Amino acid sequence: MKAMVIKSLGNSDVFQQVEREKPQVKAGHLVIAVKATSVNPLDTMLRSTETPWSANLPEILHGDVAGIVAEVGDGVTNFKVGDEVYGCAGGIAGTDGALAEYMLVDADLMALKPSSLSMREAAALPLVSITAWEALVDKLKVQPGENVLIHGATGGVGHIAIQLAKHLGATVTATTLPRSLETAATLGADNLVNVAEQDVQSYVSQYTGGNGFDAVFDTIAGENIQRSFEAARFNGSVATTLPINDVLQVALKSLSFHSVLMLIPLVHGLNRRSHGEILTQVAELVDNGAIKPLVDDSHHSIWEVSAAHQRLESGQAVGKVVLTA
Repeated sequence: MKAMVIKSLGNSDVFQQVEREKPQVKAGHLVIAVKATSVNPLDTMLRSTETPWSANLPEILHGDVAGIVAEVGDGVTNFKVGDEVYGCAGGIAGTDGALAEYMLVDADLMALKPSSLSMREAAALPLVSITAWEALVDKLKVQPGENVLIHGATGGVGHIAIQLAKHLGATVTATTLPRSLETAATLGADNLVNVAEQDVQSYVSQYTGGNGFDAVFDTIAGENIQRSFEAARFNGSVATTLPINDVLQVALKSLSFHSVLMLIPLVHGLNRRSHGEILTQVAELVDNGAIKPLVDDSHHSIWEVSAAHQRLESGQAVGKVVLTA
């Protein structure tokens, strides 16, 4: 089979097309014919710099995949040959990813893809949907009627988080840059904040009466995490997907603070079935019209992965950058 590999860390030009043996199916696994994958910031980071997972980094990157089941391993009863599936199942921790014609995947990490979506659209969903679910459902435990703030409205995780929070019954306020306002307005948030025009005090006053938000999901972090702490009410909750430094406000406001790392099942083998279960529920929400992926208008094949990485790193992408086979 054809595959795109990296043999050293570097810029997007490090990808090489090679011939590899098609993976052999094994117990508990599927071999899928890859039809699409998407680029996550994680993929560009794994490609370019040392990370906690670099010691056993596979040469074939990319976790997100949508494809067709070609072979079914012993013990797998919930999938059959020909099924259209999606998941986040490799490209890290010694497991080859989706930048190839075929991919060996742990069946527990996979789900039937939403029937209403194309392969291209489905490939945009796994990592970001699981991340949003773990943040809003598992960690923040968002309840109907709560006032929720989401930073990064049109980002990969942010646009799914808005729609999921609305499904959970929350009143959702989302922040965005001026250039993304029009797109952000299509995602269903109750309130949109143009961060070029409003500071935290302003939108906290406008949308919470000055009390602060019950829960804040920060998909940007860095310096922005201090805005999240400022925006949360006393005894509120904040979750983020990225490392932070100064947590003084967590103590001063008695906040519940949550770190979200969806890689734990994939890297450490803990509760992998939860990912397949989350994606099954996400597929149902998609097919019922509650969630729709936002896909960048760029078009790349898997064999043009260098250009796809450049697109994401340019900062100009709106939604997920997707590659098709």
